[in-house]
Amino acid sequence: MRVIQGLLIAGLLALSLQACKQSSSPEQQQPQSDDVTVIADTLFYNATVYTLSWPSPALDGTPAADAPFYKSSEASNAQGSDRVHWRSDANAVAVSDGRIVAVGDNESLSSFVDDQTQKIDLKGAILIPGLVDSHAHVSELGQILSRVNLIDVPSPEDAIDWIQQQTDAQAGEWIIGQGWDEGAWANNYPNRQLLDKAFPDNPVLLKSLHGFAVWVNSAALKAANITASTKAPIGGEIVRDNNGEPTGILLNRATTLMDTAIPEPSDKQVSQWIMAGLQQMAKDGYVAIHQAGASAQHMRVFQQLREQNQLPIRVYAMLSARDESLSTHWLKQGPQIDPEGFYDVRSVKAYYDGALGSRGARLLQDYSDKPGHKGVSGDGYGFDSSLVRRLMAAGFQVGIHAIGDAGNRETLDFIESVYKQYPNASELRHRIEHAQVIHSDDFSRFADLNVIASMEPPHAVEDKTWAEDRLGPDRIKGAYAWRQLREQGVPITFNSDLPGSDHNFFYGFHAGITRRDKQQEPSDGWYPSEALTAEETLRAYTDWAAYSAFREDDTGTIEVGKWADFTVMDIDPLNTHPDKLLDGEILMTVVNGKVVYQREN
Repeated sequence: MRVIQGLLIAGLLALSLQACKQSSSPEQQQPQSDDVTVIADTLFYNATVYTLSWPSPALDGTPAADAPFYKSSEASNAQGSDRVHWRSDANAVAVSDGRIVAVGDNESLSSFVDDQTQKIDLKGAILIPGLVDSHAHVSELGQILSRVNLIDVPSPEDAIDWIQQQTDAQAGEWIIGQGWDEGAWANNYPNRQLLDKAFPDNPVLLKSLHGFAVWVNSAALKAANITASTKAPIGGEIVRDNNGEPTGILLNRATTLMDTAIPEPSDKQVSQWIMAGLQQMAKDGYVAIHQAGASAQHMRVFQQLREQNQLPIRVYAMLSARDESLSTHWLKQGPQIDPEGFYDVRSVKAYYDGALGSRGARLLQDYSDKPGHKGVSGDGYGFDSSLVRRLMAAGFQVGIHAIGDAGNRETLDFIESVYKQYPNASELRHRIEHAQVIHSDDFSRFADLNVIASMEPPHAVEDKTWAEDRLGPDRIKGAYAWRQLREQGVPITFNSDLPGSDHNFFYGFHAGITRRDKQQEPSDGWYPSEALTAEETLRAYTDWAAYSAFREDDTGTIEVGKWADFTVMDIDPLNTHPDKLLDGEILMTVVNGKVVYQREN
């Protein structure tokens, strides 16, 4: 940072923040003094800036009175029925030492510039607070980038054709892929014989889209010592044929039977996967990810990358509660908060039940398409309540995977019981990951317990073809119910669960406001009353996501004193017609004031 008359950065930021608090518009968010001037390292100008520095909308989505919008019959925006047109509230942002030092119009920020300032002309592009994917599996994303990607492959036969085109594995080498849809294929799972015929000389393991099923061949089963006499772990199922032999499909907790058979990757390999995943996220506009369940190896690699200053974007690591030794280590150490915000460790990921697609989610009543079956949960799904309770008592936020209405209710019961024993735990912004199916009696409990609903817009539009079959016409009304949660005052954050769903922001944003898929179906939206407004959806990927990681004072909005984390795109998400949202592209990603991705040309 270069400062005339040598004042310290802390004092300047204090002046800046005070000016921001006293201002009524971003044009006034500048440090004002007769004898001191902050000279920016970088100036982003000629932009269409949405700072999101105004108050959040009402629970029904109505914008705050002082938000920069107006209603007009002429407006055609991301929610045409609302007739709301948004105005940008700034054109330029000045940055120094990774922090925002001024926000305003091009002319007013000229005093923060000298001949050493890097000036980036955004030529009218949209600049918003940096996007956050608050539930991601970034190492798996890196694996998919280097392995066989089966996402959107429609059938087992197509999957085999695609693998044969993509792999040149030598005899005996493992072939590993991921992405087939366990929900869409659940009524007609493929078998190992299909893979045996196509790949007679290789063990093959194909993980499902959301990770709750695997499809393997006979060589892989042999490597894992899985036979007709093998018992499935509690909460899992080995699908068998009429003779009791494994078919090659393992569901829910039974997928862990393959873990010891797959060759263990080296730290170097995992580091390559993680870096590939993080770099892809930067390319796709994200300034931070929440790693939803980090293993001991992930934690070791993240720490190494942080120490080497190689993390391209910020990482909020959620420890895997399935790893007891890792969790016990961090119980002794306590939460870790990075002063620079690149690698925080203050959260834990736990699983309470399975997935709806594979019928592992725990329901209060039987599955509509499988009488006599309610799914699995709790101890039956490997949820270590004692360990999770101790982690909460030690100051860790928990993010508990809960899908079914029984799974969500029992998770809320558990959290409430911890609060009674450890009252301070109620201040830790605990999360339910997915919160997918909720009984009508339980919506208000999220708010009462200050539990964040961490949800994925893509899941709703991807699951719509089979979700109602699983739940029936009544329970489906409490599924993927974003508006009902908002109306109860429940904090929400949106994410992708990558690589389980496409993490493309424009896809997630489009799904959030339209409840339509990539083919714009159904035309009126799937249970459209549960959609959120454009502003709410944008906040769910920015400042509400920042809140879920305790970083709302540092990021999430564009204000003086906050981190210079921005996403630049070629369309205006608040004003673009829904039919055109999927055409949007990321132009630039800025983290800590540095451009970490810029589109060519």
